[in-house]
This record gives sequence, structure tokens and C-alpha cells, in this order.
Amino acid sequence: MPGMYPVGEYDLAGFAVGVVEKSKIITGDTIVAGDVVLGLASNGAHSNGYSLVRKIIERSKPDLNAKFDGERTLADCIMAPTRLYVKPMLSLMEKVTVKGMAHITGGGITENVPRVLPTNVIADIDSKTWQMPKLFDWLREGGNVEAQEMFRTFNCGIGMVVVVAAQDADAAIKHLQSVGETVSRIGVIRARNGDEHQTQVR
Repeated sequence: MPGMYPVGEYDLAGFAVGVVEKSKIITGDTIVAGDVVLGLASNGAHSNGYSLVRKIIERSKPDLNAKFDGERTLADCIMAPTRLYVKPMLSLMEKVTVKGMAHITGGGITENVPRVLPTNVIADIDSKTWQMPKLFDWLREGGNVEAQEMFRTFNCGIGMVVVVAAQDADAAIKHLQSVGETVSRIGVIRARNGDEHQTQVR
């Protein structure tokens, strides 16, 4: 259709699941200091850091079939399919203005979030605002992985990051919760100092 472009997310059969007008494509250009960063919970490693995961398994030789997190085995936790957030994000875009969003896959939080930010701001993220799933505690301890390397390599429990204006944050959280998402207010956008990395997790 003229003037229509694919969102860029596809279902497992390869069909586009959402289409938006060109004028509504989210580029991140409107993100400014004071905006709020929200995080939607992941359900596993989301295709991130599997070379490191394999090394940790080889070194620690765990029982992959043992119960690990509730009724799930360690193997189930490690191999959980990557979550897609297309439906909740499309519905959120109908409720509030979404300024930026980053699917945390193919790299960790500090690798993915900068891709949606203007060069003059950073995302200042507080890791104490959400509960890191047991899987990531196990990976950190089993691999003796330093905290910042965890955030660079893994999603650490946050599968999608969303940036909205401060006045829209409460409405966005309420809506996302209403459609079944676990969502946390994980940080703020602030001015960038010099060439500092564009996503800081503390």
C-alpha cells in the first residue's frame, strides 16, 4: 500500500505483523533529557551471549535436566524462545506517544539501547528497579562475569526497553500491565557528558 512501511517485526512464519505509516515510524529523534525509560520483562536469554553460556556450561558441568526455577529445568530456562513484543507495543502506541524502543536481543542492554538514542543524551538505568531472574545470577556466578559485562552481553531480565515522556509514563505502565506485561520504570534520559557511553547501568 502506498505510504505504508513494515514495522520490522515478523512472526515465526515470516509474515509482517504490523504496518505503520512512514510519518509514524519511531526513530528516537524526539527523545530528550527527562524522558522515562521503561523495561518489559524477558523470559530468558533471548539469543544473547550463547557463546559465553556454552563456556559456562562446559566449565561447570551442571545437570541441565534438574529443576532450576520452579518447575522449569536449567535447560528450559537457557533455551526459552526469544519473546517478541509486537502486540503489546502496537497497542501501547495507540495509547501514548512512544519515543523510542529497543528489543534487547543479539546483545545486552548497553549494546542495544544506544541504537535508539540521539547522540546528545544517554539512558541512565538503575539495575535495582527490577528483579534479575535466577538464570542470570547463575550465569554471573558460574562464569565469574563482571557486572558491566553481564549488562553488555545479556538482557538480565529486560527484554524490551521503551522510552516515553515523563507525563506518559504512568499511563504506559498501566496499559502494559493490563495486557499482561511485567513492566518496570528502570531509568531516565539525561544529557550526555562528552563521549560517555550512551547507556549507563548502575
